[in-house]
Amino acid sequence: MAHKATSFFVILYCSLCLFTLINALSSCNGPCNNLNDCSGQLICINGRCNDDPDVGTHICTTPSPPSGGGGTCQSSGNLQCGTNSYPQYRCSPPVSSSTKAILTLNDFSEGGDGGGPSECDGNYHKNSEPVVALSTGWYNQGSRCLKMIRITASNGRSVLAKVVDECDSVNGCDSEHAGQPPCRNNVVDGSQAVWDALGLDTDVGVENVTWSMA
Repeated sequence: MAHKATSFFVILYCSLCLFTLINALSSCNGPCNNLNDCSGQLICINGRCNDDPDVGTHICTTPSPPSGGGGTCQSSGNLQCGTNSYPQYRCSPPVSSSTKAILTLNDFSEGGDGGGPSECDGNYHKNSEPVVALSTGWYNQGSRCLKMIRITASNGRSVLAKVVDECDSVNGCDSEHAGQPPCRNNVVDGSQAVWDALGLDTDVGVENVTWSMA
């Protein structure tokens, strides 16, 4: 009788452990195989429980604060592009008077690697124009559109550039984004003119810089 009682409590304890484990896995960014593995309004996206974009919930992610960043910026999920998986970000590091960033090269002209026309003004821009796209969090739903920022390279040279587009940190790998994967969350995507003004080699393609509002 004592043996049966012990077995019953062992089974009950294991069931409770399993129930707790399932609950843990069904929370934000927990692994999942189908909708039933995710709690509440969360859905299973690329094997992880996340907000349902059709419902527009922000259980796992919150919109970027007005400053364009702040606090700890966590990935909001992953985008599967063929055999590669890229982290998605709806936020960027906090903006300061000397915000660290990665400068990349973009062709904003028609037919260039920037894809469609710039979001801010619906136009294409010549390579001779000092223009940039900012990561999603810094772009901040267009609040920095057509505003000037100052970019400073490690060699001490700086340039003023106009914000004309978003370097999408959430979406990518499609024709709208010229087949490019999502941007990292700390990117200033500059035109040829920006690189030339800073005296940087475009063949390198990536440089550490700082930026601030002009």
